[in-house]
Amino acid sequence: MFHPLPVGAVDQLTDDSVAVTFDVPPELHELFRHTPGQHLALRRFVDGREIRRTYSICAPAPAAGGAPALRVGIRLVDGGEFSTFALKELAVGDVVEVMPPMGRFLLPPRPGYFAAVVGGSGITPVLSMAATLLAREPGARFCLIRSDRTAASTMFLDEVADLKDRHPDRFQLVTVLSREEQQSGLPSGRLDAGRLTTLLPALLPVDRIDGWFLCGPFGLVQGAESALRALGVDRARVHQEIFHVDEGPAPVVARAAAPAHASLTATLDGRSGTWPVREGESLLETVLRSRADAPYACKGGVCGTCRAFVVTGEVRMDRNFALEPEETEAGYVLACQSHPATAEVELDFDR
Repeated sequence: MFHPLPVGAVDQLTDDSVAVTFDVPPELHELFRHTPGQHLALRRFVDGREIRRTYSICAPAPAAGGAPALRVGIRLVDGGEFSTFALKELAVGDVVEVMPPMGRFLLPPRPGYFAAVVGGSGITPVLSMAATLLAREPGARFCLIRSDRTAASTMFLDEVADLKDRHPDRFQLVTVLSREEQQSGLPSGRLDAGRLTTLLPALLPVDRIDGWFLCGPFGLVQGAESALRALGVDRARVHQEIFHVDEGPAPVVARAAAPAHASLTATLDGRSGTWPVREGESLLETVLRSRADAPYACKGGVCGTCRAFVVTGEVRMDRNFALEPEETEAGYVLACQSHPATAEVELDFDR
C-alpha cells in the first residue's frame, strides 16, 4: 500500500545522482522503520500512466523508538522516467507516493566480520548496513570494496569517508576506479572474477567473513559470486542484489510446456480469487486485471517485490535476478516473470 510522503531534502551527490529524503508523519513511524538493506517502491502518475521504481534506503536504521530516516539514492538512467524526474524536477515539499520498506537483502546488526563488493549505485543499501552495524555493534567489523567509474561519479563519497573517520579500526575501505587512475591504492580497471579471486584473499581473511554482500550491476555481482565460489565460500554466506542488468543472456529457470488453457488462484492480503490466464501474460498481469493492489515495482525480475509462493501447480520463470537459490528451491517465484506450466496454478503473495 502506498502512502503520500513529503520530500524533506534533495541533495546532489554527483552530476547524475541525488539523495532524496522523505518526511514520515508520526502515525506512520512504525510502518516505515527499515532493516539495513531494504528498499522503497516509489510511484507517480504521468498523464494517467503509473510509473513505479524501487530505490534502496541509504540511511542508518533508526534506534528503537526513533523516527525512521528515509533517504534513498537515485542515479540517472538513460531514458529513465522516474530518475529523470528526480534529478531535474523533484523538490522539497513535493509529495511522492511511497510503499513501506521491503526486501530480503538484509544485514540486521549483529556481532561479526562482514564484507561487501559493490559497484556504482550498489553502495546505497550497503551504506545503511555498514553505518548501522558499526554504530550498534562495538565489536563488529566491515570491509567495503567498491568499484566506480571515476572519483567524480562516486555516490556517497563524503558519507563513506565519514564512516572511515569514525571507525578507523573496524571499517576497511578499498576503492577501485575503472576509468581513472588513483594517486594511491589499487590500479584502475574492472573488478572481474579473476581479479577478485586474487584480490580478496590479499585484503581480508576470506574464510572468517560471516556474511558477504554483493550489490551493483549484474556483471560485477556475477563476477564476485564466481570469485567467492572459487575461494570456497559457503553459498549460504553470500547475499546479492542486482541494480542493473547488462544486455545479454538472463538467468532462466527450467522451462516446461505451457498448457493451452490455464487458471490462476492467488491469495493477497488474506483474500483469494481465481482468474483465467490470457495467452502470453505473466501471472502478475493476470492478478492485476482484478487486483490493482498486487505488489510489484520493476516488472523486470530484479527487485523481488512481486515474490509469491507456489501453493499448487507449476510455473516457469523467464528471468530471475532477485531470488536466492534457497528461495526458488523452497517454492518462491517472481510473479512478474512467471507463466503457468500446468492447467491450474495457485500463488500466495502473503507467505
